[in-house]
Amino acid sequence: MILYINYDINKICKNLLQEQLDKLELKYALLSLGEVEFKEPLSDEMMQTLNKNLSSCNIEIVESQKSILVQRIKDSIIEMVFTDEKNPVKFSAYLADKLNYNYNYLANLFSNETYTSIEKYILLQKTERAKQLLAMNELNITEIAWKLNYSSTAHFSNQFKSITGITPTVFQRIILKKRESNNE
Repeated sequence: MILYINYDINKICKNLLQEQLDKLELKYALLSLGEVEFKEPLSDEMMQTLNKNLSSCNIEIVESQKSILVQRIKDSIIEMVFTDEKNPVKFSAYLADKLNYNYNYLANLFSNETYTSIEKYILLQKTERAKQLLAMNELNITEIAWKLNYSSTAHFSNQFKSITGITPTVFQRIILKKRESNNE
């Protein structure tokens, strides 16, 4: 049996992080997505233990300022794409306003650090969100295209196919067939 579960990746990550920090009885405050302020200095030993515990959950501690900003860019994109509200028209303006940096600086930093562009990363995240929405089967393809701010259903379908190798319609049919075969 396969279950399709709607989840909020930000809440999952936050809960997982809190669980690991609480397990070590650390005094902390969660500032924004991915940012933790410790109320007391951490010893080298505690830092190693924390790093080990977080690594086991696939959470990475980011230390360099550039890496921190790249992570903030990724977190902002994920937050933007996975909210239930319609995505902003201009991703560049959204990121520049949210992070208080010139978009050209953010784009150059991101591509230098990740070897991919912000636009490609956004496309990958939008595709993941589209898969989630298609699997939930609550919206049709036109509604999903509108929600993810595509100019047309055709544009959405072309970009989805360029990433996944199949169209959204075919993806949806595969999901429905899997559900039917599991219910038999």
